[in-house]
Amino acid sequence: MTKPKKHKYNSGIIGNCSYIAHVNANSNITWLCWPTFEDSFVFGGLLDKEKGGEFSILPTSELTHSEQHYIENTNILCTTLTTAEGSYRITDFAPRFEQYERYYKPLMLIRKVEPLHGRPKIHVRCTPKYAYGKQDFSKNRGSNHIQFEQEDIKIRLATNMPVSHFFDDIPHVLSSPIYLVMTFGSPFEAPIERTVEDFLSRTTAYWQRWVKNASMPSFYQKEVIRSALVLKLHQYEDTGALIAASTTSLPEHPGSGRNWDYRYCWLRDSYYVLTALSHIGQFEEMEKYASYIANITQTDRGRLQPLYGIMGEHDLTESTLDHLDGYMGNKPIRLGNQAFEHIQNDVYGQALIALLPMFTDHRFRHQNMGLAKSWTSFILNKIESTIDEFDAGIWEFRNFENRHCYSNLFQWAGATAALKIAEQYGFEDMKIQAQRLRVQASHHIEDCYDPERAVYSTATKNKNLDASTLQLIMMNYLDPASEKAKLHLEALEKELKGENGLFYRYLHKDDFGKPKSTFLVCAFWYVEALACVGRIEEAQETFKQLLTFGNHLMLFSEDVDEQDGSQWGNFPQAYSHVGLVNAAYRISVKLDNPTFL
Repeated sequence: MTKPKKHKYNSGIIGNCSYIAHVNANSNITWLCWPTFEDSFVFGGLLDKEKGGEFSILPTSELTHSEQHYIENTNILCTTLTTAEGSYRITDFAPRFEQYERYYKPLMLIRKVEPLHGRPKIHVRCTPKYAYGKQDFSKNRGSNHIQFEQEDIKIRLATNMPVSHFFDDIPHVLSSPIYLVMTFGSPFEAPIERTVEDFLSRTTAYWQRWVKNASMPSFYQKEVIRSALVLKLHQYEDTGALIAASTTSLPEHPGSGRNWDYRYCWLRDSYYVLTALSHIGQFEEMEKYASYIANITQTDRGRLQPLYGIMGEHDLTESTLDHLDGYMGNKPIRLGNQAFEHIQNDVYGQALIALLPMFTDHRFRHQNMGLAKSWTSFILNKIESTIDEFDAGIWEFRNFENRHCYSNLFQWAGATAALKIAEQYGFEDMKIQAQRLRVQASHHIEDCYDPERAVYSTATKNKNLDASTLQLIMMNYLDPASEKAKLHLEALEKELKGENGLFYRYLHKDDFGKPKSTFLVCAFWYVEALACVGRIEEAQETFKQLLTFGNHLMLFSEDVDEQDGSQWGNFPQAYSHVGLVNAAYRISVKLDNPTFL
């Protein structure tokens, strides 16, 4: 398999906190799972151009140019296509706005197509699929709509263009705007043009008001806004869960076999995600996510899993699909994620520090006082029962376990958070327990210290290094102003830093061999660590370099090839955008207050 030069994902996303759709620069909807993130795709051209179906609005003559942009401060995407006959713009969006004192966020995808100049001829193709491409829909003609049916699943496409266009291969001359409204389950029964224009106006106002009400740092504010908007789309609002990505099986590197299903919610990410939401002042999203985590963690089945489904499902059994080609021929294609079976002991501390503001911040404290002791004690007891164990670690090694520095760091951080709660509420027994566990976790962390190299290794009795130990500095386990923190950072740089600020999570062999691509969130962690230790100019320069690894819409993937800057892995990756927001905030605060650590 030959690797393309400078591979970038050539698409943007739209959504409304019920679903996410990927819109390719050629107009095709290449990924859309309905009715939820975790269900089969309706359009899945990302994984198979033939069996994945199609929803495209292509010119009949040769496409000479395409460009995409978002309407400023929104998740509304515009794609402009140009041919020798003329040009036209497609405005894609998912309706979202306040109505009847709640959010209107239907399973509805709207496409507005308007001519810009000339008389372009177009062909609209709409062939949804189901059961991951195994099942076709029957196509039935209505007066102003097409009904797609597959057993009890109904999808309707309402339009003001001639319905015969979808049954006869006749081009449509685009002389005035056309509207395409696709719905799942419920039919669209309203005046098409007037309703779409109203929904477009109200959705634009919603997103721009959401951004206006956020606290955005001044440092690279435009990029932070886009990342915040991306992060918002990855929240499944019905439950508050935040998924890692809307896609499955986009490879970390061509031929690597590292093709994972990321349409789930990782508890580990909770601290970083909630920190990012807090930084931008989006407390509604923060409370919803915190509620999801609290509900999960109170479902005691002996251990907390590393990840759960968006409805809180425990069983995410992994399977593979053999009938699809895979992204650029990469297999396997996975559904589910075997990591749900792993022992990953950092999750308890992650959950505790993630929800710390719910119990200590006086803006929320009054709502959660009844849970403060029972829930904190529950998690603290989990830390105590697992603190000496080996586990799979943050990188989810499948076939070997260690006592990982990162896991013990977040047990230390969780005990620290519990101590703060205990002191604020006067829970003396909890205070004693938390203090004892902090000391115990510290002993395990120090067992990872290599005095000869002046660095903390990935695990006890293990010489390998990994980027997760950057968190020792960012979590203030190591005083960022100390020589020990600075030397630790330098040792990690020496081994794991790539070109242009990119960072490998590790370089030793794992279950699939040696990693061949860098992990983007680690690079943003590196930026934060630079800022923490006072290397603020380097932090700014590295942050600037990392921005070049976004695509044309400043959307970031999970992985980046150090050699050519190509994007790989599931896309867009919420974790990467969280990393960008938190790094920008760290730099911004440091610039405003040089004593900030």
